[in-house]
Amino acid sequence: MEITAKMVSELRKSTSAGIMDCKKALIESNGDLEAATRYLREKGLKASELRSGRAASEGQIVSYIHPGSRIGSLVEVNCETDFVARTEQFQNLTKEIAMHIAASKPKYVSQDDVPENVLESEKSILRKQTLEEGKPEHIVDKIVEGRLSKFYSEVCLLEQPYIREVDKTVNQLIQEAIAQLGENIVVRRFLLYVLGQAE
Repeated sequence: MEITAKMVSELRKSTSAGIMDCKKALIESNGDLEAATRYLREKGLKASELRSGRAASEGQIVSYIHPGSRIGSLVEVNCETDFVARTEQFQNLTKEIAMHIAASKPKYVSQDDVPENVLESEKSILRKQTLEEGKPEHIVDKIVEGRLSKFYSEVCLLEQPYIREVDKTVNQLIQEAIAQLGENIVVRRFLLYVLGQAE
């Protein structure tokens, strides 16, 4: 099948990938736009995994105040270069993350940030609930581990379903941006303010 400039342009518009990458993806998928998009996403996510170890010390601190001025958030998102920090795509990403924080009210950035005492307390509660449900003792710990993932998706920013696309986590949103921008991107820290509530 002939790959036209129009097809390349359409794929580029929907994925923000480079021209040659779009052309290769269309050739690999025999002109199927959906398959080409999937191909680019998979290729980009693999590349983003390789970038995750690189130092990210540039970026932005962004604030979001929800209409009504009762909830606000402040977030630091880092990337590798000042050039990427100034791009519209990176700036849009940071705004989206700040808005997501105000809407979903996470307590921690990632699973690694959950204090040991909080985790142990949650495990203890889940274990008690599981035993009260009459589950056999030998599988309780496995069930508790499974239920912990729900806990993480409620309290950890990166594990939460992204408010605009709930089938995607905030971490997946960031990984897609890494794939498109070609740099490591890290949420360093955030603060959530709710009127009348102490931190």
